[in-house]
Amino acid sequence: MDDWVRVRLGVVGGTMVATPLPRGAGVLTSLVRADGLLVVPAVLEGHHPGDEVEIELLRGVDEIAHTIVAIGSHDLVLDLAASALRAEDPRITLASSNVGSLGGLVALRDGLCHLAGSHLLDPATGEYTLPYLDRILPEREVCVVRLVHRDQGLIVAAGNPLGLHDIDDLTRPGIRYVNRQRGAGTRVLLDHELRSRGISQDAIDGYAREEPTHLAVAAAVAAGRGDAGMGIMAAARAFGLGFLPVTREPYDLVVNADDLDSARLAPLWVLLGSDQFRADVEKLGGYSTAEMGRRIR
Repeated sequence: MDDWVRVRLGVVGGTMVATPLPRGAGVLTSLVRADGLLVVPAVLEGHHPGDEVEIELLRGVDEIAHTIVAIGSHDLVLDLAASALRAEDPRITLASSNVGSLGGLVALRDGLCHLAGSHLLDPATGEYTLPYLDRILPEREVCVVRLVHRDQGLIVAAGNPLGLHDIDDLTRPGIRYVNRQRGAGTRVLLDHELRSRGISQDAIDGYAREEPTHLAVAAAVAAGRGDAGMGIMAAARAFGLGFLPVTREPYDLVVNADDLDSARLAPLWVLLGSDQFRADVEKLGGYSTAEMGRRIR
């Protein structure tokens, strides 16, 4: 039987690219977010990055031309920005796909997006994102724009009934952890913390249990499917959960140099300079917008 995949579309470097939307019975938002439908014939297991495919359009080409394609780490600020941009101009779409920081940088390298959200910690230097650019994008000229600083920590049940204090408590018998996917900056941070404390991944029940976003981790804890998961404070607050701070980290947007001053991205840079938008971001909890919009490379 043929498979129908809902996709977001955008024009990157003169080529229209398609990004699959989340799947599953509970993902109703993908029905209204989709720009098109991709048919995967029954004889194929799927398509690969760079494949040329046919898409049945659900939106006009002119509308798709205004889409900003963001791939990488999940952050609630990008969701807020998408809503704000659409409210200002209904023609503008910020389409973000959550594949983790590493996946976003690879997508940028391969010409599949305009910008990548990243907060990858380099344990050797203590720096975020910048050390990875020369490794992953050595031949592509990119710029880095600071979006926010944000609080990362353990998301736990409201009131912290299990009395967790920090990452060391994840090894306690009976504590079920909810992890992020490989390549996610949050997972890199956790692994760094485990190594620095001499804790084996095998000592954590649920280390292999993965979720794609901070909100998904918070939802799993709220539903009782896990006792703790690394994530941002804003996700914990969104579900009324407890939060145990671990670090404050930068979250950056890595952008193709050719796209930085483009008309397509101009509305996003204007938004990042808005006092009202910055105030709305800080209301989410656990964010600092002091450097929002500053070019750091």
